[in-house]
Amino acid sequence: MESPDIRIVLVAPSHPGNIGAAARAMKNMALGSLVLVRPRQFPHAEATARASGADDVLAAARVVDSLAEALAGCGFIAATTARERDQYFRVADVRAAAPRILAEAERSPAAVLFGAERTGLTNEELETAHLLLRIPANAAYPSLNLAMAVQLVAYELHRARGVPPVASAPVAAALATVEEMRALYAHFAQVLEEIDFRDRTESGTHLMLRIRRLLQRAELDHNEANILRGILTAVQNRRRHAGERQ
Repeated sequence: MESPDIRIVLVAPSHPGNIGAAARAMKNMALGSLVLVRPRQFPHAEATARASGADDVLAAARVVDSLAEALAGCGFIAATTARERDQYFRVADVRAAAPRILAEAERSPAAVLFGAERTGLTNEELETAHLLLRIPANAAYPSLNLAMAVQLVAYELHRARGVPPVASAPVAAALATVEEMRALYAHFAQVLEEIDFRDRTESGTHLMLRIRRLLQRAELDHNEANILRGILTAVQNRRRHAGERQ
């Protein structure tokens, strides 16, 4: 069975045994792309021992310094969380989300993010995702071991490969990459500063955050991201010409 183009991304894993166990879980479920962001200990003998036959997945694992590097070139991104989040994040059960992740991986690389063992993913890291994944668990103790979480997500992805995939978002192009979305957000922030459009709330710090989450939920494709950047550029040009006439 050919491996789908899905990256399993572990952010700041602290225990090498969990890295090895995650690699084993991936091979069990025909996933081969493992990316480690700032692992505390890797390579490590315990990772190799816990991989237990998945040495090829472990040997091919990429180690990077930032989440941006891990997600380079990706379109659809899902992130796991056990904590309650505010209403601006879209959250789905992992089984319901698996067919969508597979469908998106047919168009461009997709990624599933897992956070550090003790802290999980930060809000900033979650903001890179189009969708948050929840694994149903005991409400009194919902936190899962990292390798177990990888196993459950990998299982649902493998299981969903035998189910007709849900239709992808009705777009003609692949989703905008992480790099394209990052450039769009920077452009947006620049234009907001130029037109002096500021957050009027008491704290005055949430406007750009809200815009980022709105656009992540919109799941822009490559063309739509370019359209928005074209509009922003037109606003900048109009303001410059107006300033010249004065």
